[in-house]
Amino acid sequence: MALEWRAFDVWSTIFAFWPFASCSLAVRNQSLNSLDATPRAVVAIGTDYAPGTVLDTHSHRRAQFLYGATGLMEVGTDDGAWVIPPHCGVWIPAGKPHRVKMVGVNTRSLYVEPDEVPRSQSHCEVLAVSPLLRQLLIEAIDLPALYDERGRDGVLMSLLLLEVGRAEALPFFAPLPRDERLATLCIAFLHQPDVRLSPLAWAQQLHQSERTFSRFFRSQTGISFSEWRSQACLLFAMSKLGTGDSVTTVALQLGYDSPGAFSTMFRKRLGSKPSNFMATGR
Repeated sequence: MALEWRAFDVWSTIFAFWPFASCSLAVRNQSLNSLDATPRAVVAIGTDYAPGTVLDTHSHRRAQFLYGATGLMEVGTDDGAWVIPPHCGVWIPAGKPHRVKMVGVNTRSLYVEPDEVPRSQSHCEVLAVSPLLRQLLIEAIDLPALYDERGRDGVLMSLLLLEVGRAEALPFFAPLPRDERLATLCIAFLHQPDVRLSPLAWAQQLHQSERTFSRFFRSQTGISFSEWRSQACLLFAMSKLGTGDSVTTVALQLGYDSPGAFSTMFRKRLGSKPSNFMATGR
């Protein structure tokens, strides 16, 4: 009887800490909710998503670094829209509501305690993933959730945070204005962009002169109308190319006179031909 009670006490202790006891193996395809309270600065999770998966607007207590090992991701917040090509990642601050569309993506996510975050920005950022950072992410998801903080695993996680902190921010972003009328126009344009749109067309809709509109647009977004239009068209092109649309189809959708004119713009902004986009990831 004493032996039976002793065994019962052992199992009671294990189940009292069940959320952590179950984290002794590599963390794959598990929800953050089951791991959020893990007493570690960083939780790494690998997840496979079906093509076209949409994660509706949500937020996390921890900050998130979301890396797509394959495929393409689209992220939207009240700050704007981002497109994340293969071999890049997106930094999402703690508590930031966001929506994500996955296009054939296998992800590697880091969830970081708010007081341990390596980046100070209050908005999302698309980050370049170096070969070192990529390898660290691959290694991280094979660690137990309760990794040894004082051993190799702890050093790996510390280096991982340092690499995320120093990663280059990429300009795959179209900011959204706070003004409701202008935001409505911008959101509609993001869904159906046209490189031929003139600032005068929007100025007239807002009952402003073109000069007043140009100042107003820059004050709302931080960039000029022409720069924003080009960026929105680029994000649309990246998304469409990522889902398999041809260069010609995308060029015509954007209003270019020819695929060659579109390819010139794409190569100028990204340093790569659109036909190579999915192969290079940038």
